[in-house]
Amino acid sequence: ASTLTTLAAFGPLLFWPGMIGDFMGYLPLTLIITLSSSLLVAMVIIPTLCSMFIRLDDEPRKPLTKAARRALIGLTGLFFLIVAGFNWLTAVLFLLTALLAIGAHKLVLHRMEDWFQDKGIPTWIRFYEKQLWWALEHRAVVLAGAAGVFILTILAFVALNNGVEFFPEGIPPSQVWATAEGPVGTRAEVTNRVAAILEEEVKGFAGMADAESVVTTVGSGGGNFMEQGPGGPEAGRVTIQFVDFQDRSFDAFETLAQMQGQVGKDLAGVTVTVDQMDQGPPTGNPVNIEIIGEDPAVLRALSDEAIQILEDDPVYPKLVGLESDLDEARPELSVLVDREKAALYGLSTSRVGMAVRGSINGIEAAKYRTGNDEYDIVVRLAPQWRSELNALEDLTVMDEGTQVPLVSVASWKVGEGLGSIRRKDMVRVATVSSDVASGYNSNAVLAEVQATLTSFEESLQPGYMIRYTGENEEQDEASAFLSTAFLLALALMGFILISQFNSIVKPVIILSSVIMSTVGVLAGLMVFQMPFVIIMTGLGIISLAGIVVNNAIVLIDYIDILRERDGMNRRQALVQGGKTRFRPVILTAATTALGLVPLAIGLNFDFFGLYGSLTPDLYWGGDQAAWWGSMAVSVIVGIMFATFLTLILVPVLYSLVDDFSAFFRRHFVAPEEELA
Repeated sequence: ASTLTTLAAFGPLLFWPGMIGDFMGYLPLTLIITLSSSLLVAMVIIPTLCSMFIRLDDEPRKPLTKAARRALIGLTGLFFLIVAGFNWLTAVLFLLTALLAIGAHKLVLHRMEDWFQDKGIPTWIRFYEKQLWWALEHRAVVLAGAAGVFILTILAFVALNNGVEFFPEGIPPSQVWATAEGPVGTRAEVTNRVAAILEEEVKGFAGMADAESVVTTVGSGGGNFMEQGPGGPEAGRVTIQFVDFQDRSFDAFETLAQMQGQVGKDLAGVTVTVDQMDQGPPTGNPVNIEIIGEDPAVLRALSDEAIQILEDDPVYPKLVGLESDLDEARPELSVLVDREKAALYGLSTSRVGMAVRGSINGIEAAKYRTGNDEYDIVVRLAPQWRSELNALEDLTVMDEGTQVPLVSVASWKVGEGLGSIRRKDMVRVATVSSDVASGYNSNAVLAEVQATLTSFEESLQPGYMIRYTGENEEQDEASAFLSTAFLLALALMGFILISQFNSIVKPVIILSSVIMSTVGVLAGLMVFQMPFVIIMTGLGIISLAGIVVNNAIVLIDYIDILRERDGMNRRQALVQGGKTRFRPVILTAATTALGLVPLAIGLNFDFFGLYGSLTPDLYWGGDQAAWWGSMAVSVIVGIMFATFLTLILVPVLYSLVDDFSAFFRRHFVAPEEELA
């Protein structure tokens, strides 16, 4: 039942939809396969090993035979010889490690083990027994205290939390880029000079001592598989690649913040944006505002107005790369054909349009072949005529051998055309988007943007509306799915527990401890000043549910055995069951917490580097701590609080539910004599 309930906790995560599900789907799949394998090990392999090696404390150790000692020495020597054949340093280090482990066990660990077994655990159990007796005598106080802690922790977290994030935002960037965009039509030579200025500016920061490379691109390119680079001759990018985290001397976030505040501020007529590479799956910008309507001109005006409102608001310094996805208007030559005059000459609008297009872009007249190569022969006006608008006055349109002057049937003008028309779900939309400056929480900045645009949204004319999408939309979907997955996991656990205990009230006790364990998660985030990360903290809560259920199952199952098999009264069974299961519950919590400490602090250690070349590459922090820290802290603090729930609150709830069941049977269930 313990394994099944843990599998039930992760089972719903297999159906995580969308891009986030594809990105995180490996985690529940790996855990389910690992837990299923551990069940096989626990049922088959562990009993076999126990029968071979476990002995009672007072049982004398049986000495090895001479043949066994010789075989052990020979296998050990053979192992070291094989390792030395590949790397003698590795063999020496293995030997030193073995000697150090044996010496530590003989001198220190053996004494600590004896103290832990003979004094430590018994002392803790006696203390726990006194507290449990007191809790069973004061059940109302315990329940009121637990409920009060639950409510106060939630209220405190609402007031004192360190923000909410979708994916961890504290991952040190490995890449930073400065992008420059000039007006449409800017020549590549001009953009190249601007990019060179930006490159010199970024090199002046102290944090550039950690730069591994600086690459400047003009026009298309400059991106990677996660994000596309700039396009067009008016755009350029300076990409900075940092060295690995452990080799850095400066904080990459401080370097990024300095660049965002200083780079490109003296360049007129150019929009300069400094940003970092997105971490995690592609989810859109943190600030992504879609303005929906029908008229492209109105959408252009509304998007410009929204940008202007944000630029005039105090929130603007927290935004990076605020822009609209509607491209700037491009110069356009419009040829207006007088259909009546064209009809008099027997011309159509398509014939006139082809003549103008052919004179400027050219018409394929034939093909030239030489060997296996083939070239198009294009006929068009000479360069000096193509670049002059007045040349159109001398252009003629051919119609069955008759040359008709263009000025006789058409007029023309130069204006601005729409840069782009974008649709989403069959409706026209203009998107105003922005990243968030380094050091600011994305959700907090988005809330400020929403408050700033409240009056703008209310003033929209009928038929036009705005909606917030991008990362915010993905976050809402992920939150809804994780909430549903958590409730579904509780339901699956409930079905399994009902079949295990043949009772409804006992699963309620166990599942209530799961819900109460979230207090430890919230308290841990507040104590360590960590944000609530929707994805990682959510996974931590679901993981914690499986552990808490296991401990509660072990305790309640043994209490039932004591009552049914040994005939103990309820209170004696509760105390004895708690004392007996104290050791496995504490060891489960301790091993789980200690196992997650390296993830929480970001402990990085290269085992192969140490034993292969004495380069352990030991350091703390980095991507690992930022990515897994919130999940690890959630489980560590949560399991510590859940241990109290299992050892104190679960017995108290058991006694109360048992009293309620007895009361219900006494007053609402007919005696067996009456049924007979």
